[in-house]
Amino acid sequence: MQGVTQNPSDIMPDCVARAFEAAIADAWRFVGQTAPNPAVGCMLLDEAGGVLMVAAHHRAGQLHAERLALEQAKQAGVFDRVHTAVVTLEPCNHTGRTRPCTEALLESPVKTVWIGCPDPNPHVAGGGAATLTKAGVTVRWLAESPNGADLAARCRALLAPFAMRMTQGRPWITVKQALDQQGSMMPPAGQTTFTTPASLRFAHALRRATDLVITGSGTVVADNPSFTVRHVPDHAERRRTLVVCGQKAHVPALWLEQARTRFDVLFCPDLQGLPALLAETPALWAMVEAGPTLLAALRAQTMWDDWLTIRQDAQGADHFSVSTRHATTPLALFPEWARCAEE
Repeated sequence: MQGVTQNPSDIMPDCVARAFEAAIADAWRFVGQTAPNPAVGCMLLDEAGGVLMVAAHHRAGQLHAERLALEQAKQAGVFDRVHTAVVTLEPCNHTGRTRPCTEALLESPVKTVWIGCPDPNPHVAGGGAATLTKAGVTVRWLAESPNGADLAARCRALLAPFAMRMTQGRPWITVKQALDQQGSMMPPAGQTTFTTPASLRFAHALRRATDLVITGSGTVVADNPSFTVRHVPDHAERRRTLVVCGQKAHVPALWLEQARTRFDVLFCPDLQGLPALLAETPALWAMVEAGPTLLAALRAQTMWDDWLTIRQDAQGADHFSVSTRHATTPLALFPEWARCAEE
């Protein structure tokens, strides 16, 4: 992080730790509707560490977390008391749909900025922190704090889908697979699922957090799936992308007509072309909901980032396990993570 003042011996104050927890939680509420922007949270503190404002980026084109927090502080009449900004991601230093967040911070009374993660965009990495430091703002990196490792990991989990897009040019891919006690994915006759209501809520919360669903034409024919978010509230007016692996001619015309009212539907006749197709979408996080044939093909080609398995035991209880190919996973931010065993 060239040009950034680093203080590896600094202990993160308790008020900053609580601020990071709140900023992560607020950003998590909007995961699944910010693409192609990352989900980011920001909390503002006064000089004594008191909470002034917390805000998060809601969706592309709207204010970033730092600007929104500062604007809300103005509206609440506490702007002049702002001393410390705690941000899950390095403030941007470039102009997109909105002005740079570094400008907003430098136009405020902020004296110290705590940053959870560096910007993963290789074209701008370090620019935000360096700009703040050059202007005299004290910059603290969460990962450099001796007691900041756990919160730094949570910030990285929040950022993981965006980081994948920035470094690999594609969305993060999560496979969700449910297995009964015999290891089968097939629900009993007359049922659409065999998992518990709690597992269904988890699966739909995951669907809510993602921007794109990947399925197979065989799944469409066999299950007539809607892929809508149920069991938990969805983001308002959210339109996602649906990628069907297989030929368009192989899916029912009525299903496709109905699916297009809710999704931007794309077809991928050859699985080798899936990465390039995904790269053309704005999605940050893709969820695979498909049958054993497509899942086996994805596994064989290592075309996944984490793999969530829901296994039902003989007593009808579900058990969660996660395999991940990376040091962190956004699945770690779900409340159900505490029940997940890592494979």
